[in-house]
Amino acid sequence: MAGTSLPSCLLSQGPSLLFSSSNQVSEANQCRIGITSGKRCRVRCFAKKKISFVDQILDYIEGGPKLRKWYGAPELRPKDGSLSGDDDEFEAEEAKEDDLDGERNTVFVTDGDSDLGQMIILQLIVKGARIKALVKDKRKALEAFGSYVELTSGDASDERFLKKAFKGVGAVISPTEGFLSNVKSLRGVKHAVLLSQLSVYESSGGIQAMMNNKAKKLAEQDENTVISSNVPYTIIRTGKLENNPGGNQGFNFSTGAAAKGSISKEDAARICVEALSVIPPTGLIFEVTNGEEVVSDWEGQLMKVMQRQSDKK
Repeated sequence: MAGTSLPSCLLSQGPSLLFSSSNQVSEANQCRIGITSGKRCRVRCFAKKKISFVDQILDYIEGGPKLRKWYGAPELRPKDGSLSGDDDEFEAEEAKEDDLDGERNTVFVTDGDSDLGQMIILQLIVKGARIKALVKDKRKALEAFGSYVELTSGDASDERFLKKAFKGVGAVISPTEGFLSNVKSLRGVKHAVLLSQLSVYESSGGIQAMMNNKAKKLAEQDENTVISSNVPYTIIRTGKLENNPGGNQGFNFSTGAAAKGSISKEDAARICVEALSVIPPTGLIFEVTNGEEVVSDWEGQLMKVMQRQSDKK
């Protein structure tokens, strides 16, 4: 832990823990300290399963392995990405639990392999949310997120796959184009959050417009699918997405801002996650870029944006 010095008696020959200046542990070892006469002590280290990158991040930032219990992930999954036991048995047990409590408190993130998808997942983990993610490579995603995320792969147009994927899901966050337009039904979902670049595509011209033509059509189809889904939705039309670090600028929610401005991917990911706190009666569509407005209360800000939309009708 930060600010804790190691007693001199922890110096011994053989395997030991190595601490860097940033308080990170070089190996995930379990140590037992044995104290002997003569003010000497021994440290025995037993190698444990290597934890994932996200586990290390959370351990370092938030204060230790207790987080694996706080975030509902006391055990790490096997390397193949499956849970312990047979997959079919797990799915059957999960189905029984859903039938019993009827809860839909899981957030489903599409395109979890993308930069935006990963940023959204990390923010959801820190918030302690239950998460499912659609990914292309389960093994890589497992190494990145460990057991904090239930991983799934499949075709969004396959109704059988979606029925299984959406089991227990109350909200869907879609940060990229092409998923929702393939979904035939969002039945059971309580809230759909879509990050849309439609304003950016519509404002482009020349060669850029030709290059964006396919993405523009997918963005239009995604928005139309969400609007006609009979599910409460939030469509976040952002400006051009940038790779700049988030949290350094304010925001601009004015109409027309998305066509001209830009926004950090990290800030866009945060807004997607914060949007879960406000479920509109029917739908909410707003534009946002980085700007001058400082937001400290996201729930209050989104309520204000929703009221502004209602006043225009």
